[in-house]
Amino acid sequence: MVVASSNPIVKLEKVQPVELPIIDLSGERSEVSKQIVKACEEYGFFKVINHGVAEDIIAGMEEEALNFFRKPLPEKQKAGPANPYGYGCKNIGFNGDVGELEFLLLHTNPISISLKSISISNDPNKFRTIATAYIESVRELACEILELMGEGLCVTDASVWSRMIRDVDSDSLFRLNHYPPSDHLQGDDDLQVGFGEHTDPQILTMLRSNDVGGLQISVRDGMWVPVPPDPNAFCVNVGDVLQAMTNGRFLSVRHRALTNSSRPRMSMAYFGAPPLHARVEALPEMLTGNGASLYRPFTWAEYKKAAYTRRLGDSRLEVFRACGEVHHGVA
Repeated sequence: MVVASSNPIVKLEKVQPVELPIIDLSGERSEVSKQIVKACEEYGFFKVINHGVAEDIIAGMEEEALNFFRKPLPEKQKAGPANPYGYGCKNIGFNGDVGELEFLLLHTNPISISLKSISISNDPNKFRTIATAYIESVRELACEILELMGEGLCVTDASVWSRMIRDVDSDSLFRLNHYPPSDHLQGDDDLQVGFGEHTDPQILTMLRSNDVGGLQISVRDGMWVPVPPDPNAFCVNVGDVLQAMTNGRFLSVRHRALTNSSRPRMSMAYFGAPPLHARVEALPEMLTGNGASLYRPFTWAEYKKAAYTRRLGDSRLEVFRACGEVHHGVA
């Protein structure tokens, strides 16, 4: 979640179209699980349709987010500063990184949401109810996807990851991002980095956005691939914890968000994370060949601490790479 202290203007690149995976969750279960595993290995990213999250829940959360971001700045600042939770504008994290956006970051704990709602909304009970319903629905979708992953990988305990984010002490987060149009851009081919390239440190990210493009992912050869907005889909991407626990088989995809000169973009991201005390290590089924793990074991608390001391665009998993292992570009 990082960019350099000044955000570059980039020309819209003419890239070879890449057909990113779109997975229909209403399909035959074993086939769906195979498709998810393939997408995680090749891209670390996919879209899901027929996901089961009710449209009224999605629309209600989008309306609440828009109502907040439409407020005058002094009103929004009452919900900040983001330390780390709350309202933030341009400043990302604690190490001097900035972006062309404003955001609202919440812990998914219901008590935390209830307390924050007072400074976020003129109707705190409505915001709390809608946000809680959205988070619960998306968490269940994330759990279903994680269990499909486990089945596709043939791990002994297919619920190993879903159990982490269902835990009452889960450190999962919910983030609303708003990217205003960039008035100083010269033309349609000029785009500005709104949220610089990074990987997500958690297990899995569930992203929903409006009909404005801007999200890009980096494929293995370093090419940036635009992700077209899709009102019927959730974007799903692998996080660092999932890469570590699959021993590098799944890719924690680098991604970024660009702004444009004409239309605002808004996104809603659920970051499924383990409890702080949870131990993160490669599953036994992932230790192939010589049985060595690419990464040494760590707790989620240790990983967060290490991540927050670095620019968030850095390759944080490298800090936990096992001694003697050679970097093959998976981190």
